[in-house]
Amino acid sequence: MTAIETDGLTKRYGDDVFAVNELSLTVAEGEVFGFLGPNGSGKSTTIDMLLDYVRPTAGSASVLGYDAQTEAEEIHQRVGILPDGYSLYDRLTGRKHVDFAISLKRTDDDPDAILRRVGLDADAASRPAGTYSKGMRQRLALGMALVGDPDLLILDEPSSGLDPDGIRDIRELTLEHARNGGTVFFSSHILSQVEAVCDRVGILNRGRLVAVDTIDGLRDSLGTGATITVTVDEVPAEHRLADLAGVSGVLVDGDEMEVTCTDPATKLAVLDRLRETGTRILDFDTNKSSLEDLFSAYTHGDDTRRAIEAQR
Repeated sequence: MTAIETDGLTKRYGDDVFAVNELSLTVAEGEVFGFLGPNGSGKSTTIDMLLDYVRPTAGSASVLGYDAQTEAEEIHQRVGILPDGYSLYDRLTGRKHVDFAISLKRTDDDPDAILRRVGLDADAASRPAGTYSKGMRQRLALGMALVGDPDLLILDEPSSGLDPDGIRDIRELTLEHARNGGTVFFSSHILSQVEAVCDRVGILNRGRLVAVDTIDGLRDSLGTGATITVTVDEVPAEHRLADLAGVSGVLVDGDEMEVTCTDPATKLAVLDRLRETGTRILDFDTNKSSLEDLFSAYTHGDDTRRAIEAQR
């Protein structure tokens, strides 16, 4: 059974404004799936349709095998959601918030254990949420999402307001949930966080899904696999690195040669070719295209894509 499946899911406003346009997507059980896109790309609208907060104009969605429109109550009992832009009751304590979530889910969770799990101690648990910092409020909202050990955890901008320790805690909780058999649907603007935890990512742009793959798969599809920068004693006149299979670009700057490789194994071939010319290698370093690079390529129009293609 899949955790999330959509088929042609569409939300249109008026005649020609598409918040989400024919989204067809499958997220497997046990997967940590990153859902990315610029502001206004349709990510939150998609989540709202999965939970039946917003009705689609066309298409269908199922969550944990349940129809998102006709079986929303069953979905809500099995899903934990940390929404972007949630509200808390300022006069209620942290413990009362979690108690409320427990009563809604009809579970026997220990509220104090949940609060400790998200980094809120006994003192914080007994204080009104109105006295909390932004990071503490985010931790409390996450604790409420974890009530009932949900089969699917939907995290919409979970790192908002958190310090580096909090961001690390989010990462560990996400991976722990997946290790225990749960699925995580993870939407965040902190792309390094997504890269650290996600098995696959989907990139939404202007309401359309423009890419779905592992991060390595996205690199391969754009031909931006890795770059090796080699510092040499003298750049050889006839290095012929561009002739190597898997080399998509060569740039020379002084005594540094930057070679873009579409195949990781090509990096060794680059070093071997330079040695064959009698060049002395003083140093080298390798870098993979970051998720930020890939995100930019898929969401900033044809100019970025053409720039990448020109280096191949």
